[in-house]
Amino acid sequence: MSEKFSPALRLADLNDFIAPSQDCVVSLKAIKSKRDKAEEKTKSTSQPSQESVKISLKDCLACSGCITSAETIMLEKQSLEEFMAHINSGDTVIVSVSPQSRTSLAAYFDLSPSQVFRKLTNLFKSLGAKAVYDTSCSRDLSLIELCNEFISRYQHQHGQSLPMISSACPGWICYAEKTLGSYILPYISSVKSPQQTIGATIKHHIVQKMGFKRDNVYHVTVMPCYDKKLEASRDDFSFSMDEEDAHAISIPEVDSVLTTGEVLDLIQTKSIDFKALKEAPLDNMLTNVDEEGHLYGVSGGSGGYAETVFRHAAAKIFGIEIQGPLEFRTLRNSDFREVTLEVDGKIVLKFAQCYGFRNLQNVVRKIKIGKCEYHFLEVMACPSGCLNGGGQIKPKTGQSAKDLIQQLENLHMQDVEVADPFDNPVVKRLYNEWLGQPGSEKAIRYLHTEYHPLVKSTASQLHNW
Repeated sequence: MSEKFSPALRLADLNDFIAPSQDCVVSLKAIKSKRDKAEEKTKSTSQPSQESVKISLKDCLACSGCITSAETIMLEKQSLEEFMAHINSGDTVIVSVSPQSRTSLAAYFDLSPSQVFRKLTNLFKSLGAKAVYDTSCSRDLSLIELCNEFISRYQHQHGQSLPMISSACPGWICYAEKTLGSYILPYISSVKSPQQTIGATIKHHIVQKMGFKRDNVYHVTVMPCYDKKLEASRDDFSFSMDEEDAHAISIPEVDSVLTTGEVLDLIQTKSIDFKALKEAPLDNMLTNVDEEGHLYGVSGGSGGYAETVFRHAAAKIFGIEIQGPLEFRTLRNSDFREVTLEVDGKIVLKFAQCYGFRNLQNVVRKIKIGKCEYHFLEVMACPSGCLNGGGQIKPKTGQSAKDLIQQLENLHMQDVEVADPFDNPVVKRLYNEWLGQPGSEKAIRYLHTEYHPLVKSTASQLHNW
């Protein structure tokens, strides 16, 4: 598998190749995209199709005995070419940009994240996009749901409810489903990642406010991680316009994912002077931007999950409002840090940030034997977290990876104001207009999901035996 994917995902897929004497069962399925089906309506049904069947990311994600370790799964459904095809076809294209991606581009072009976001808005709209949003907004939505879920688990501890593990990293999720089995899945939060949260918000709510049809909207996200392409391809993150019709077209929440590096490729391929681009006004319907034009959001290059949930739990459960930065303590290495809250000399909250596969393995081992002392774990597959995702722009000539990460960490919140997700007016509006309240029936339906253990195929097991 490509080195661009996270280490956890690469390891989870090491056994997922096809034996020389075996056939791929998925390749027998003629799975069509909604655009393919639309095109078929204009063709004569009397002529048999001569097209070869292609394997998609979704197919490979659902089968742990096939070819997920091969480069060939990176097909046109998750590429710049497909993005440009939808742009040129006149489809309603909506783009959602992650804060990590704008930080990476800011470092590359020597700009601020705010400048990059406004220039990206200009770029995508000049190409034909109808709107450009900020996944910091959907991250706040995910964080609120995450806080609500943690409080519920903490106050009603039973069986395998704690530690609660964050679910925003698709590399970690793939590894857990394919390698760890059912014993680890009950610990993982059911809250969707910010990418899928904004996908659900756009396809189920925003498109109606904008007057578009859901099946005509092509939603693209810009992410720091190749694993996000797999996440967007999950069957769990698609829906049918007519749930009673088994043959109804399946609509994904996120149609395609472009990495930061691929956006840079787009800029360079079109010979765009990015620094000279004008800064366009931001779309505030789903963007964390205040009336003065300032960006806001939580701190932390990987989303601030541990910090946000920790502060909320301390206030909600113990009535302790924590002021100032949290005092995380670095343990075995810089990618494993913990923070605790003591009440009357007793530790009542113990959280950790766990980045990189080495740390991940150690934590999983403790959970398996029932000796994990943490209440919450912010897990990311990549060392140094999401700012160091495989889809980010690589170091410049003469620049070390370590120096680049430090630069990104310094840049990330440069012109972004730190704000409490619970005070976000955009999120408040979404709850008032659409979801009701955190943990409501609608919130569970649209913002939560389930994870499933995947059993390895007999063929792949015998081949390795």
